[in-house]
Parts: sequence; structure tokens; C-alpha cells
Amino acid sequence: MKKMLFIYNPKAGKAQIRNKLADILDVFTKGDYEITVYPTQKSEDAMEKTRDRSKDYDIVVCSGGDGTLDEVVTGMIRSGFRTPIGYIPAGSTNDFGGSLGLPKNMVHAAETIVKGNDFACDVGSFNQDVFVYIAAFGLFTDVSYETGQDMKNVLGHMAYLLEGMKRLPAIRSYPMRVTYDDTTIVDDFIFGMITNSVSVGGFKRITGKNVKLDDGVFEVTLIKRPKNPMELNNIMVSLLNRDIDTDAMYCFRTSKLEITSTDPLPWTLDGEYGGTHTKVAIENICKGMDIRVE
Repeated sequence: MKKMLFIYNPKAGKAQIRNKLADILDVFTKGDYEITVYPTQKSEDAMEKTRDRSKDYDIVVCSGGDGTLDEVVTGMIRSGFRTPIGYIPAGSTNDFGGSLGLPKNMVHAAETIVKGNDFACDVGSFNQDVFVYIAAFGLFTDVSYETGQDMKNVLGHMAYLLEGMKRLPAIRSYPMRVTYDDTTIVDDFIFGMITNSVSVGGFKRITGKNVKLDDGVFEVTLIKRPKNPMELNNIMVSLLNRDIDTDAMYCFRTSKLEITSTDPLPWTLDGEYGGTHTKVAIENICKGMDIRVE
């Protein structure tokens, strides 16, 4: 019998896993797994449990939002082991679960973990930290971690948009130097994201075309300070349609980049607060984790 560590966030996505937990465990048991179940109690719980216990299991499964997955992947990287990871999406947007093509139905996602195959997926390193699918700064990036769990659960995608709209009158730009490959960019930016995902905030195609999760490169989008509200609106429309306006934004692919800013800059990693930094080194860990997919 195989051994599974099952970590879940009981508060994620309207706490819907509580109604599905028995069915999920039944799927795993019938799949010949002996299961250790752990509901997270606090921030970084999932990271610590994975870091300390992953070596004792054949697979580590997590259920929650992308932030829960981020903790498990971070714990796995820090453990030095490469135990396969299973993911049952249960959050408000579940960008990365959608990028992987995982079922939205939680029981079906559990069946995928039992019957599926392991996919070697890229992971990002961010200074001494780890991220799964996005590192971002600037406009809207504090929305995810400042939007309360209850508001996320009730409103879903709209929670992020409504909270983001409050920020529009106080848009701030950041003087920055961005270095990648043999290129250096010096400009003022209101927003930037380094991604390995098909969607962000529930919006598909916003990260680029022909995105692959195992190609060893990130998709990078940097948006310059708009001259007026109309230009900001045009930038947002262009971004959502991925109609790249080179005068307003930089878009490129790279495996490694450094970003320095004059002022301390708050970052978000996979929708959670990633600290304040004046210099960050970001690198793609090509095929750095194994995750179970269909």
C-alpha cells in the first residue's frame, strides 16, 4: 500500500472541501493509498509539513487555493526531496490548476491523482524564496492578499477586481532597472509580472501566447506609467487581449532576470505577500517539480 500525505486548507473557496472530504478520501483509499490527513492551522503550515515529512510519503497531495500549492511546492524544494505532488484546486481563482488542465470538480481531481501521470513542471526561485506560477509587483498585486478570505469566497474573481478598482486614483510608478540575457531596461513601471501560467486572476491569455509550463522560461510583462486615465484603460484592454503595445509595455521571455528599484518594492508570489525588496534575482528552475496531471 502506498503512503499519501494529504494537506488541505479548510477555509479555501467557501470551505467546500468539507462537503467533499469523505468522497475524496474514498477515492484515495480505493486507489490503494494509506492516507495521513492534515488540515492547515496557520500560515506556512503546509510548507513546514511538506518540508519535514515529504520524504516519508509516496505522494504529497494538497487542496486549497494557489497559495496552498505554493506552500507545498516551497516545502518540497526546501526538503531536497522530489516526492510527486497532487493538487485538488479549491480556491477562488485557481489559476495554476486551470493551466495544468486539472478538473474543477474536486472528486474528479482526486481521481486524476490516483490514475494520472507525473508532469515535470518549471518552478521559479525568487531570491531565497520559491514561487509556482507568478511573481508580481505594482498595480493590483496587493489585491489578492488584502482581499479577505470571506470576500474572495463570496465574490470570486469580482473580489479581486473590486478591490483593484479602489487603487486606481493612487497609481504609483516605480523607477526600475531590469536586466535579462544581454538586455537592460531602465524605466518607470506601474506593474510587472513574471509568470509560468496560462491565466492570472482568472483571465486567460493575459500572460502570452503558446505558453508552456516546462520550457525553462518565464513570460515577463512590464507596464510603463500611463500619461492619463485613457491611456491606462487602453493598456488594460491591450493586456487582456494580449495585443502588445510596445510603447506602453515590455513583453519578453527569459529564464533569468534581475530587477532593482530605487524604493523598497512590495511583491506578491502566487497571490500571497512576498515581502518588500529593492533587488530581486528571479530564475526558472526548469522541470523543478513533479505534479500529477491527467
